[in-house]
Amino acid sequence: MAVLLALAPWTGCATFAGVPKPGPGPGVSVRRIHPMRPTLLLALAAASTCGQAAAQGIRNAPPPRALETAAYVFAAANVCGYRIGTAPFEALLGRYQVTIEDVRPPRGPFGAKVQTIFTLMSNQMMQNRDFACRAVAGEYGPEGSVAPGILL
Repeated sequence: MAVLLALAPWTGCATFAGVPKPGPGPGVSVRRIHPMRPTLLLALAAASTCGQAAAQGIRNAPPPRALETAAYVFAAANVCGYRIGTAPFEALLGRYQVTIEDVRPPRGPFGAKVQTIFTLMSNQMMQNRDFACRAVAGEYGPEGSVAPGILL
């Protein structure tokens, strides 16, 4: 003999072979929420949140390579005493669709990340300062191989 298990939609209780299972007990009411109400409320909340986010201009984070590049240039300027050429640096960041205001520590929206990477790179560069300064000058100096004219 097979026992049938089904959900009785009008009671919210399981039934065995057509016999309803007892409810929560006398005097206890169970409030059932219509299945569309939470979905509708969530959709309205998401629509209002998305509208506010679009109005504020929220966008995705820049690629990690852009943050690392900015931190590397800042660390080189700090450790080696170079000045940063603003126009070439902005052009380099523009390759990643990032502005200098985005990565300027600590005020930019991603400045805290850049500042953390900057600290690690500066400490590492200080351990072998002469070699690090020559390497940076070869990459980003006036005749640099990666992006010339960033470090002056």
